Amino acid sequence: MEVKIGVQHSPREIVVETDETSEAIDKTVREALTGDGVLSLTDSKGRVVIVPAAKIAYVEIGGGVSGAVGFRS
Repeated sequence: MEVKIGVQHSPREIVVETDETSEAIDKTVREALTGDGVLSLTDSKGRVVIVPAAKIAYVEIGGGVSGAVGFRS
């Protein structure tokens, strides 16, 4: 599942490829936004991405990269 996170005052978005379901990601994002905490997601390679919830502009939960062209490592 591909997750795109827009951060305030940043021209680029953060893209995370994760193995979690869209429902689990939605729940995690909503919990982070209701408090003054952080959004923490683990990608498919085990890396952790942490974003302050107060700086999140938007979160787009997509289908993934099934038709991607190029090399993946």
